[in-house]
Amino acid sequence: MFTTINPGFFSTIQDSGRWGYQAYGMPVAGAMDRYAYRVANLLVGNKANAAAIEMTLLGASFKFDESQLVALCGADMQAKLDGVSVKNWSAFVVQKGSELKLEYAVTGCRAYLAVRGGIDVPSVLGSRSTYTRAKVGGLEGRALRQGDVLNVANDTEAEVQAGNLKVDYVPQYEQSITLRILLGPQDDMFTAEAIETLLKSEYVITDEADRMGYRLEGPKIAHIDKADIVSDALPFGAIQVPAHGMPIIMMADRQTTGGYAKIGAVIGPDLLKLAQAKPGNEVRFRLCSEEEAVNALQAEQQSYENIARSIQPQKLVSENVRQFNIVIENQGYTVQVEEY
Repeated sequence: MFTTINPGFFSTIQDSGRWGYQAYGMPVAGAMDRYAYRVANLLVGNKANAAAIEMTLLGASFKFDESQLVALCGADMQAKLDGVSVKNWSAFVVQKGSELKLEYAVTGCRAYLAVRGGIDVPSVLGSRSTYTRAKVGGLEGRALRQGDVLNVANDTEAEVQAGNLKVDYVPQYEQSITLRILLGPQDDMFTAEAIETLLKSEYVITDEADRMGYRLEGPKIAHIDKADIVSDALPFGAIQVPAHGMPIIMMADRQTTGGYAKIGAVIGPDLLKLAQAKPGNEVRFRLCSEEEAVNALQAEQQSYENIARSIQPQKLVSENVRQFNIVIENQGYTVQVEEY
């Protein structure tokens, strides 16, 4: 187990989300940056859905009561272990009695701390994710506080060693980002000029940017008539446009339904860019095809496979990528078969 010395600005326990309950009014929650969260778990050999700690803008500090293999991914929060800097996007051993301290994010916005085995908190509706607005999940449904003691679970699936992630898989966080989008489902409620405005303009992330949604400021996006619709489901990345014409992008803690027209949605693989963006950063949008969106998703999934393979060279890391020998004895012959 380990103890929270300083909780930072806003640190919560998250996993991949509470899926399957939006129809009943329960938001999904989960990690804002699914890539950094997933890679952190891979680096310590955890299951894909193991609970980790998400820190925002200002990192937390922890004292470890026993030696643990941990990983840090996402925003660079100038982490130090007993006063010595440790590398971001890496897995390393924290010895018993040591203190891991994170500070302000110099790049990015959210960092993820994964501990081998995951964080042991009760599962609520199939997830350990914290949704603070309803006080559900995580540790008493709230952000971490000074003195919180966190226990370690047993959500492991692979043997790994300490090491750094290959630079090829480390994203770069920029002050100005471009997000690929698909139009719909209510893009027909906007003028052609409005869609062109969205795609050709630069928007700025306002101070109203949190786990629920990011409000943007820039050129107005005009509706043909009204902005209201009969409320329907809100996916992660949906771009709502209220009557004032400023877009709002729905994030992990979004409400389950919304009554404003949605001009489009950011594709999943690009949401990490937004999750790591801060107020004041610039956002542009680029229209992409469904094929491009699918290819981007496949590339993301392939990255997880590649990372797992690189840190678990002797392990079976995928149902689709396997290597084994089958020995068949038939009339005195021995045949060796390899399957990939």
